[in-house]
Amino acid sequence: MGASVNLTGKDLTCVRGGRLVFQSLSFQVAAGSVLVLRGPNGSGKSSLLRLVAGFQPPAEGAFLWDDRPVAEDRDGHRTRITYAGHLDAVKPALSVTESLQFWARLGSKGDPPVADALDRWGLGAIADLPGAYLSAGQRKRLNLARLSLSTSRLWLLDEPTVSLDDSAVDTLMGVISDHQADGGSAIIATHTDLALKATDTLSLEPYTVSQMEPPS
Repeated sequence: MGASVNLTGKDLTCVRGGRLVFQSLSFQVAAGSVLVLRGPNGSGKSSLLRLVAGFQPPAEGAFLWDDRPVAEDRDGHRTRITYAGHLDAVKPALSVTESLQFWARLGSKGDPPVADALDRWGLGAIADLPGAYLSAGQRKRLNLARLSLSTSRLWLLDEPTVSLDDSAVDTLMGVISDHQADGGSAIIATHTDLALKATDTLSLEPYTVSQMEPPS
């Protein structure tokens, strides 16, 4: 497992809906590591993940990948990312298997192990069930099962343990650990303690507006 730095965020400022969310935020994510984002609701955890994913640019600051500015190749950066947010990507008309096959094709994996993903995430019994009929927990497991098919180097996960039972949480920890062992990294926003190695924590609270000194 390498120790090189994959992603660097430098002096980041985030503005959403005209509101300053955080500023002067810097961090690094090394290959094979997990960066856990902490902070109360509204501190900018989800906003930071969206910035990293390229859904919007930072108001100030920059991202570097292997010391090269991400802004120079945004399309290339997106190929390095798998993002799983609060809203799942489950299509109501597609079956569980069809959804996984679709995500595997997007990841350009030569021989996607869809059957293995179904088995690992406990989805085999509902493999033919359309997404519209899945429970919240089943939808969450299906949404996260695409991680088992991902070829991306950096995973961005927003509260991934919500709606998961203990067994599914254990599966998620195992999948992330395998990703780390392959040199992949992750940034995870969560209020839950994660049973993972090579984990760093970034508290966003010191960088949010409410914690800043008023300008003189």
